Amino acid sequence: VAIKKMTLQEEMSEELAVNEILVMRDNRNPNIVTYLDSYLVGAEVWLAMEFMDGGTLFDVLRAVHLEEGQIGAVCRE
Repeated sequence: VAIKKMTLQEEMSEELAVNEILVMRDNRNPNIVTYLDSYLVGAEVWLAMEFMDGGTLFDVLRAVHLEEGQIGAVCRE
């Protein structure tokens, strides 16, 4: 598994954490990391998710150059 830690100290962060949990819980898709569970640990929410080797999508997109059509295909998926 992978654990994403979200701090609840900032204004609106609690609402953002709840929204992220609801979206991940309610939207199952083979192209989206699977949400497993969430835990309140002190002032943080820990999201347990399927581990995907290779880093985040943001990391991948920063490392490669994509043509416009390729970007469209990634967004569509």
